[in-house]
Amino acid sequence: MTNRLAIWLILFVAALLAYDYYQFGWTNTVFLMRRFVDLIEWLAFWR
Repeated sequence: MTNRLAIWLILFVAALLAYDYYQFGWTNTVFLMRRFVDLIEWLAFWR
């Protein structure tokens, strides 16, 4: 991954987080993070 691509990717993720904050008040981000934590715990069980 080049530096230019990494910068664009970071800017894209930051823009998505900013949009979620202003439009929905972190609702989608909190939901996805909770699901991600559940996935990590489920995967840890199979380890």
